[in-house]
Amino acid sequence: MEPISTALAGIALVKASVDGIKSALGTAKDIGAIANDIDALLNGQAQVQAASNKKAGVGLADQFGVQSVAKEMIDAKIAAEHVAEVRRLTDHRFGAGTWQSILDERAKRIREAKEAQAEARRQAQLQHDEMLENVKIGLAIFALVVVVVGLFIAVMVSTAGAIGLK
Repeated sequence: MEPISTALAGIALVKASVDGIKSALGTAKDIGAIANDIDALLNGQAQVQAASNKKAGVGLADQFGVQSVAKEMIDAKIAAEHVAEVRRLTDHRFGAGTWQSILDERAKRIREAKEAQAEARRQAQLQHDEMLENVKIGLAIFALVVVVVGLFIAVMVSTAGAIGLK
């Protein structure tokens, strides 16, 4: 996806999420009722930030053009304003520190997911290495059996020749 279309999708996601959160805050019994909207808001903000950081494949004029820079800056500011507004509304509705608790828990879960993925990759690599070692051992045993059988046949042929059983 192009950085500009990523930014557009991100800012649209931020705006839609804020609208959903605002409408749900008054009726929500707990923070879980608006959790999906909060996730979408934070993901949208991340998309806007990622779009401004990702410049691969974009021409030099697009990267440094006034329009491009201005749009990225404005989108980032709009996203930050929306996040700040939701933070204020959430803390007002559910108590001071609720928003920070959400951010802390989200960061913890993201970190745990990354650690779990790294552990899964490590386990897969260990299994792959173990399988390769087993194949090597199997090939060595096969080669040894071939040599022993070959020697046995050679001994039998030479013994048969020595006693005149041709």
